[in-house]
Amino acid sequence: MQLAKDELVGFYRKMVRIRRVEEKLMEVFANAEIPGFIHSCIGQEATPVAVCSHLKQTDYMSNTHRGHGHALAKGIDLKLFMAELFGRRTGICRGRSGSMHLADRNLGILGANGIVGGGIPIATGAAFASQYKKTGQVTVCFFGEGASDEGTFHESLNIASLKKLPIVYICENNQWAQFTPQEVHMTIKDVYKRANSYDIRGAGAPNDFFPIYEAARDAVQRARNGDGPTLLEVKCNRWYGHFVGDAQKYRPEESVKRAREEDCILKFEKALLDERVLQKQDIERIEKEIDGEIAEAVEFARHEPVAEASELMQDLYV
Repeated sequence: MQLAKDELVGFYRKMVRIRRVEEKLMEVFANAEIPGFIHSCIGQEATPVAVCSHLKQTDYMSNTHRGHGHALAKGIDLKLFMAELFGRRTGICRGRSGSMHLADRNLGILGANGIVGGGIPIATGAAFASQYKKTGQVTVCFFGEGASDEGTFHESLNIASLKKLPIVYICENNQWAQFTPQEVHMTIKDVYKRANSYDIRGAGAPNDFFPIYEAARDAVQRARNGDGPTLLEVKCNRWYGHFVGDAQKYRPEESVKRAREEDCILKFEKALLDERVLQKQDIERIEKEIDGEIAEAVEFARHEPVAEASELMQDLYV
């Protein structure tokens, strides 16, 4: 794969940035600074960065409650992102979305969704709209393997196949549908094979930046060229529980150990070190810069005003 050095370093920076943001969010959430729930995507950083690297700002994206990494990979402003999660009126959605419903219209981020499979028909509708209007936009739709058992998944893939919509469905299979392992709720091992039922392209990739990047590139190109949808599955593995504070007593220790051993950031880092794209001092510098950005964003959020109760009914359609 021919990628320029600055591109590779940029992708690495984005992956590390997502992880450091998630780690900081876990910390401030534990200190009761953030309302609601937080769902961490630590261990899954390669997928949003690899996929979003092929998108334009105007392309649409929908994601799940575990969606901080996707928003950051699409380019959301870190300070406004942090203010939103802190419930501040200067946040992207004026402090109303919290962690699980984050959206940014200017970046085509249709919104995270706390309902399992809830974002799939919304993304399908966006893809239909862009096809109907001939705007050339592509939609990517992220969800977990549990959502592929929902009726919204099957109905959406059926209509996307019929209309050859410009959409890429991306199943981040982290092996756990909340507290339930995959083998308990489905007999198949590979979710992407469900594409066969709708006569669309299906592809699978491990939790490794380069194969995800290649598979996503092909899928996005197909969508942009009018060749219809793709169902792409990434076999990843979350490190932490379903939500921050989940002790994972239902999960074998070996599963957590295996997830950490399959660290997508360390795999990518090793490849860049081996190819002399990065040096050790570069990694230290990047991490220091990212830590500074995050600290600045958190301090910004802490000092911004909370929305007033009088604003509650503003921006509602009635």
